[in-house]
Amino acid sequence: MIYKARMARKPNTARARVGRAANQTAPARAPRKRGSLGAVAASESTPYHHGALRDALLDAAERVLERDGLSGLTLRAVAREAGVSHAAPTHHFGDLTGLVSELAAIGFRQFNAAMAAAGASATAPLEQAMARAKAYVAYAQAHPGMYGLMFRTERLDMTRPSLCEAAEASFAGLAGAIGANRQEQISKEALSLGQAADIARAWSLVHGFTMLLLDGRLSDILDRLPKGTDAGMLLDAMLKRAIGQMPVA
Repeated sequence: MIYKARMARKPNTARARVGRAANQTAPARAPRKRGSLGAVAASESTPYHHGALRDALLDAAERVLERDGLSGLTLRAVAREAGVSHAAPTHHFGDLTGLVSELAAIGFRQFNAAMAAAGASATAPLEQAMARAKAYVAYAQAHPGMYGLMFRTERLDMTRPSLCEAAEASFAGLAGAIGANRQEQISKEALSLGQAADIARAWSLVHGFTMLLLDGRLSDILDRLPKGTDAGMLLDAMLKRAIGQMPVA
């Protein structure tokens, strides 16, 4: 009798174990409903691996920036350009400041590579300075949106390691070029007044020329010059005067 009663209760016990197992496994599906990386990737129209998606978003952000300007660069615009869900940029960069800061870091790295290549194309310090200045302007003309973003400090988080490192490398390149022209080593941690003056003069000259050129403010001057004189020739004449070569006619 006791044995039969225990046997009779076994089906109920088995059902109870099945019920408990179902309850225990159900929560495992919940993370996919809360927008985890797997859910974000699954909802995107273009399949990417984790690292590839981040790079794709930055590529898309650069296209939006150059096409629509900084005012048109939003998280949603970047998501649309990349063909992914609106949640993807937030997942990878946190907010718009994070996105534009990482984008500016890319800009500085591109810029630094252009400066280094220009410097390597010449041997004498004066020739290197000329080459670097021309490469500076050429980069800005080729990437006006990116160039403008790089100097919009109020929109950037300069504490982000990637941006801080790239910006510091840019300054180090400028200081190194000025040091070569002065025939001395310049420390980026401490500058003499003369070193600082030379760095600021060179940067002001080239950056100021670049901004005037991008904004179309040099047109009036160029229109008054002999026929065939372009902005590159004007820059060349400015640089020769600035770095102490013979005055041009």
